[in-house]
Amino acid sequence: MTGPETAADFDVTADWHVANPYPFLRRLRHEQPVFWSDHLRMWVLTRHDDVRAAYRDHGLFSSVGSLTISRTLTAEVKGMLGEHRSFLDDFAANVDPPKHTRMRRAISRAFTPRAVERLGDAFGGQVDAVLDDVVPRGRADFAAEIAHLPSARLAAVFIGVPPEDEERVKRWVLSWFQLFLSPQPPGRQRELAQDFLKYLDYVDRLVTERRADPRADFVSMMAGLIDSGPDGLSHREVVETISALLLGGNDTVPNALSNAVHRLTRERAVWEEVVAEPALIPGMIEESLRIDGASLGSFRTATRDVVLHGTRVPAGAQVLLHADSAGHDETVFPDPECFDVRRANARDHLVFGHGVHHCVGAALSRLKMRIAFERLAERMPGLRAAPGPPPVHRRSLVGRGLVALPVEWDVP
Repeated sequence: MTGPETAADFDVTADWHVANPYPFLRRLRHEQPVFWSDHLRMWVLTRHDDVRAAYRDHGLFSSVGSLTISRTLTAEVKGMLGEHRSFLDDFAANVDPPKHTRMRRAISRAFTPRAVERLGDAFGGQVDAVLDDVVPRGRADFAAEIAHLPSARLAAVFIGVPPEDEERVKRWVLSWFQLFLSPQPPGRQRELAQDFLKYLDYVDRLVTERRADPRADFVSMMAGLIDSGPDGLSHREVVETISALLLGGNDTVPNALSNAVHRLTRERAVWEEVVAEPALIPGMIEESLRIDGASLGSFRTATRDVVLHGTRVPAGAQVLLHADSAGHDETVFPDPECFDVRRANARDHLVFGHGVHHCVGAALSRLKMRIAFERLAERMPGLRAAPGPPPVHRRSLVGRGLVALPVEWDVP
């Protein structure tokens, strides 16, 4: 079979899903908006209104344990990981209020408007450094050589990772994604698990060091909250928060940038319009997040039986809030497959979640994308797909992205 026929065929790692899942998702929104996925072993919500409502109702759709995606691990690897196979249990996105409220309040101290602006300036410097290196070449793998480097570097600087440790931390982060979010053979799982344990040990030691010897970085700020009163955090909460933010800096924005550039190389007229009128960049970013979201959505657990569109989701069942499908819901976004950088409601996408779990770093992510595209429009106005091997999409349980995106441009 070359494509899906029924909801039972839903598989986010299948060739058809990696290439273009949206025609099938459109059919499901009409015919079976809530369905059981044998592949994910959970229920899936596909309509924008249902996904948005589920995000808001954390009493019915709980976030507790939502990021624990270890179902593909072998018994041996689960034994190696021990308690860490449920990594991120104490991260804010993985808990409900009131614990979530306390943790989000602490994390938000690092994302004030002034702090975000300062980080944006630093990110611009990182983008310039990367472009200084690649622009004279006239060709690059955008995903590997441009999108990931400045974002990963900024995440490391922001967190407080010493420059000499950045490369190995980046390798460990990649191992985490491969271990938990992509199917791997048993031997490879063992290798990745060893890297993952090194990563956790590293962050744990970094927190301990900064608590004893604070510096002007995020680790020190968070370490200062350990056991600091009613609103303080535990050592494990701080370790998992820092670990998760390093993961995000190496994944979300880089994938969103690559997805957007891939779209723009296929819709050259839109890119030329953006180059001529940079004021369109913010709208282009929102439309790109909507139509090519880097996140598949969020996982939740039903706390009680609920019936949606005639389908019963039992208490205790896991549920995927399919934000990527919601972004293509034609009842909210007319002509959803049209890439319209002037779409008035593009920002109504749910890529950053909704309600109390709306991503605390959303403003920084948007700023980083805007800065990156301003630089690209200025320094690579002729950006286009390069001849040769086609782009390569990653196969992941949590989102869409590219591992290879060959591009070229006119050298000044």
